[in-house]
Amino acid sequence: MKREELLDLFRRCSALLEGHFRLSSGLHSSGYLQCALVLQHPQHAGALGAELADRVRDLRPTTVLSPALGGLIIGHEVARALGVRAIFAEREDGALRLRRGFSLSEAERVLVVEDVVTTGGSTRETMQVARAAGAQVVAAVAIVDRSGGTAALDVPLHALLDLALPTYDPAACPLCASGAPIQKPGSRQVAVGHDQ
Repeated sequence: MKREELLDLFRRCSALLEGHFRLSSGLHSSGYLQCALVLQHPQHAGALGAELADRVRDLRPTTVLSPALGGLIIGHEVARALGVRAIFAEREDGALRLRRGFSLSEAERVLVVEDVVTTGGSTRETMQVARAAGAQVVAAVAIVDRSGGTAALDVPLHALLDLALPTYDPAACPLCASGAPIQKPGSRQVAVGHDQ
């Protein structure tokens, strides 16, 4: 899928949002990509998962590991396309951990799958979960890399879309300075485009 096709898909699903947002990284932004609005459609989730799987198939991952919540659906679809299992890490006492009986072994080649990478923080934390269990992390993939190449991972990062939307430290955010209210992603916002 080409860049414009992917952006068009996000627009058709009302998933490319404009406003004033606080990202999970703590940074502020005038743009937000709500991947869940795209991934709610199984045909889109499957197509995106297959595209990501094709980019890393030659690395022979044996397990997909995603951070909950954003990476769950796309992680499952990438694993389906690769023919491997999909597990996830979730927060417990503020840290990502394997729960629900999930485990990893030293023999496993782990692919970390995210929906969006902004700073790379949750990707690095998910990689650490795998490494703490003794597994080898072979790469990371995401639908969108909005880091502008600054995610600073020690494995390759493959994304379907590189989209450097502006981000701001909250203390220097021009949107805050203008008095623009912070919108919660997932609540009603102004969207670029309309329903698929």
